[in-house]
Parts: sequence; C-alpha cells; structure tokens
Amino acid sequence: MRLQDKIALITGGARGIGAACAEMFAREGAKVAIADRRADEGQSLCAELNSKVPGSAIFVEFDISNEDAWAKAVTDVESSFGKINVLVNNAGMIRVMPFEKTDVSTFKKVVDTNLLGTFLGMKAVLEGMKEAGGGSIINFSSVQGLEGREGLAAYSSTKFGIRGLTKTTAIELGPYGIRVNTVIPGPTRTKMTERPGWTDEQYNAAYGKYPLGRMASASEVANVALFLASDESSFCTGGDFAADGGVSVGKPRV
Repeated sequence: MRLQDKIALITGGARGIGAACAEMFAREGAKVAIADRRADEGQSLCAELNSKVPGSAIFVEFDISNEDAWAKAVTDVESSFGKINVLVNNAGMIRVMPFEKTDVSTFKKVVDTNLLGTFLGMKAVLEGMKEAGGGSIINFSSVQGLEGREGLAAYSSTKFGIRGLTKTTAIELGPYGIRVNTVIPGPTRTKMTERPGWTDEQYNAAYGKYPLGRMASASEVANVALFLASDESSFCTGGDFAADGGVSVGKPRV
C-alpha cells in the first residue's frame, strides 16, 4: 500500500494514462478523485474502483481551463476525502497542423487546456498542501516537450512550458515540502493514438522506431507517476522522468 493515506486528484482520469493512474493509486491505498469532462467514462471507472475498494474514488466533472471550476473541484474533493496531497496534471489535448495554418483560436485552446490548466491546478491545491505540510505535484509533459516536431507548434509549446513551470515551482515550493516533477511519456497505446483496424505490428512499426522498438502501455507510464506520488520519491523534485522507450536519447537508425 504505497499510497496509504494519500488523497489524489487526477485530471484526464477517465481513460488512458489518467485511468491507469487512478486504478493503480486506488489499489495502492489512495483516495482518488477522477477529474474529466467525459462524465460517462469517468463515472464508470469510479464505480469500478469503488466495487473493488469501497469508498476509494469519486468523480468530478469540470473545465480545467477555468479557475472558478478548479476552486469548486478542490472544495468538493476536500469535503469528501480531506486535503489533497497528490495532484496529477495529466489532462491534455493535441492539434496537428502546420504552423502557417495554425490560427489563434486553435493555439489558445491547446494552451488553455495543457499549460493554463496545469498552472490553475497547481494554484488550486497550493494552500491545502501548504497547510498539510507538503505534497507531490506531477505534471505531464511529452517527448515533444524536449524537442520540436513538425505540425505540433501549439502542442510542443505547451509541453516545453510545462517543464519550465515545473522547474520554477520546484524551487519556490520546496520550502513548503511540496515536490513538483514532470513525467515525459513516449508513444503510448491510448485512445489518442488509436487507429481503427491496426494490428500490434502496425502500431509498433509506426510508433516504435526507437531503442525499445514498441509502444508503452498506459500502466507502464502510470508506474512512474506512482513512484512520484509515493514517499519513495521523497528527495525528487524539479525532475524530468521519462517513460519514452528511448525516444529522447537520439535519432533512430535509418
């Protein structure tokens, strides 16, 4: 029970890596708040977790780019479980288009979801974590937060920004016992990467041209978040924790 007595809020928790985090955290003893705009999937997962560990999960539906919505969500979680001491900023969106064709509206939408949403989440839990004497904030970046990629001007900008936000706040919040770290996933099998009719071989051929030669499962990435949420990572802050199959080590052989 590596997360016994922890209270975690996980954004984008209804499916993919967020759902894998929620399942793993609940299994390891945490009380979990699943935050998502996909109410049906979020409530279904919540019911599933509670069937296995009664009282382990609640679902909160809100817009992570809205400051007032964050304040209400945190209040709702605290009224159910108590002060949040683990925040997983996992929710995000991607838009693939050339920079020349990226309009202001699209760019702002990606920024508001990925970067502003992360900022607002951290602000919303800050006072509670300070009162509790510390906590762990886990922000999800991407390998596109380490290097650029064609067609991902908006997405890559936000993922670089999340890393900068993480490192700056790690410096400022460390004295309060609040640790802030970044998880950097590589190609992962989720709804976002789903291609109808594709076989495992096709996925690995398209996404796995790197040292390990395959995509990750959501649980492999969630394992890194579990470590950062637990007291095992008590001396880790401001770090980039890659679960990318070697994507970031260099270019593949041709």
